Amino acid sequence: MTCASDGQRFSEPGKDADVMAAWERFLNGSGQAGDALRSLVEGSWQRCRDHNVDPDKRSAPPPLTESRLESLRNTHDELLRASAPIMACARDFLAETGTVMALADVNCTILSMEGDTRTLGAAENIHLLPGVAWSERICGTNAIGTALAVGEPVQIHSAEHYCAGIKRWTCSAMVIRHPIDGETLGVVDVSGLSETYNRQSLALVVTTANRIESRLTMRETELRLRLLEATLPNLSSTTDSVVLFDRRGYPIKANGNAQAVLTSLGADLDLSRPRRIPALALDNSLTQLPPWMRAEWLAPVSERGERIGTLLILPLPALVHRRSKPDREEIERPPGGFEHIITVDPGLKTVLRKARQLASSRVPVLLLGETGVGKEEFAQGIHRASPFSAGPFVPLNCGGLSRELLASELFGYVDGAFTGARRGGLIGKIEAANGGTLFLDEIGEMPIDLQPHLLRVLEHGEIYRLGENAPRKTDFRLVAATNRDLRQEVAAGRFRMDLYYRVAVTSIRIPALRDRQGDVERLVQHFLAHFAERHRKPLPAIDHAVLERLAAYTWPGNVRELRNVVESMLLVCEGPRLSLDCLPAELEADTPTPDTHPASVTPLHAVQRISEVEAELIRRTIAATGGNLTLTASKLAIAKSTLYQKLRDYDLHDEVSAQRSLKLSGQR
Repeated sequence: MTCASDGQRFSEPGKDADVMAAWERFLNGSGQAGDALRSLVEGSWQRCRDHNVDPDKRSAPPPLTESRLESLRNTHDELLRASAPIMACARDFLAETGTVMALADVNCTILSMEGDTRTLGAAENIHLLPGVAWSERICGTNAIGTALAVGEPVQIHSAEHYCAGIKRWTCSAMVIRHPIDGETLGVVDVSGLSETYNRQSLALVVTTANRIESRLTMRETELRLRLLEATLPNLSSTTDSVVLFDRRGYPIKANGNAQAVLTSLGADLDLSRPRRIPALALDNSLTQLPPWMRAEWLAPVSERGERIGTLLILPLPALVHRRSKPDREEIERPPGGFEHIITVDPGLKTVLRKARQLASSRVPVLLLGETGVGKEEFAQGIHRASPFSAGPFVPLNCGGLSRELLASELFGYVDGAFTGARRGGLIGKIEAANGGTLFLDEIGEMPIDLQPHLLRVLEHGEIYRLGENAPRKTDFRLVAATNRDLRQEVAAGRFRMDLYYRVAVTSIRIPALRDRQGDVERLVQHFLAHFAERHRKPLPAIDHAVLERLAAYTWPGNVRELRNVVESMLLVCEGPRLSLDCLPAELEADTPTPDTHPASVTPLHAVQRISEVEAELIRRTIAATGGNLTLTASKLAIAKSTLYQKLRDYDLHDEVSAQRSLKLSGQR
């Protein structure tokens, strides 16, 4: 759970009268809300007032027509199928409890309901029904709408509801997120009349959401395996360069020199860091294709009449045409070493010298640093300057994959290893890296039960595909990377000590962008020239005040964030110069003020351990955003689910509550 304490996490029925009095004071604007009111509820009430929600409302609006509701259910078919057996259990489990369970989509519209029959009848009085939207904008403070507004487990009881007609009810809700990227898909809610209040309702919805997400993970793994099998002939082609996208628009596999062709086309798509292309999502027909992509290059992938993905077949003539005129980036990034890393900072130059020295050896290297500092660029440099440079460079991100998918990606599998395995089996990344370099990013997120298998590969030079009894010899250079403190992970039992000493034979700590003197201006000029040519725009001048502001920013997303900011500025600004008006709003939010940076924050240069650096960075970003976790995750360039985990790891819940309280007191 993500709330700071039990006092913030749970409603307290014993304070109902005080909460009701606070509601009346809130509506007439007289005095403070009082200690009885949780900050979660007060924040929701404030949003309701900003949206001009009628506090005297007696019920939600009428439900959608049957035809519109059926159409909406078809749109959310995958979510409904994943939740169907769990909702069926609720039908029996909640019978005679006086409560009902509701599943709603990301717009707060209820898709299905199960539970106590008598309570379902009472719910009709307030239109707690399928086809009704229970957002805060429409129905005021309620568990469904508030959970989706804050992205956290929420319990709302009786007087805590904003609208008078709903104050006889108690409810608990938790959002449901997609297992691949953490996108919010919907919310599960348990509601009943006030006398059915139970703290355990909150635990029930959290557990239910987790079960639904687990079923979505299984479904996603099955679909991806089917997609890979259906396109095996295309991916095995030696003449075509193809990229395979799943149903949500994420690239999951490419062949041959697809990345080189994408680069020649000016495509901002790095296959080693998959990024969604919304136009290729099967449920999205409104978004335009990226400028570099043409509709005639796309081919639908179907199986048994069901479309399951999209194949991008890249044109080789375009590659030949573009190679006749090498672009600026290719001139500035010659192969064979670390020349592609741009810096004037003495500290980073020292790190580069160390990397060049280690590259000539064959021992594993562990790259340490925050998200976005360029760990993969260092890994590629080590590969090019190593004895393995003639072999392949094979990257794999260990984070964001289910255990089963990561195991098959790492080790491969044989024909018939499991249900859904493709015919002929699959070569794993370890085997594919034979004679070259294997780059394991976010190795600290590798499940503990997979770690002994990787350790055996490193110790014996042998790999077993899943479902295979005979070993296969392999010889590769391992480069791993993490933004976690692996020593702390070992102490916590989440990372094996013997594997740690194998992957960290040597280590390189890459400094954050904010600690690199002069590099911001140098990188700004480089990215500006690069994107001006890519987007065929004239190279603008940049005001000195803009450079000063960029240099003063803390860059929680490091070089990756700077690259995105420069591209955004170039695209949104008109005229021959980039001025302060072109800066994104989030850079304004980072400007230090006495009100946004509490005295308890220590100088970053005094922190020594990676975990402390990361905790301090998260603490500062929370302060800069006033406790807004959505904006915090965006500024840190991490998924919101990852941010919640780090709040638990570093015990930063009180920091979030403190900043939200500070923000609320400033508003009052």
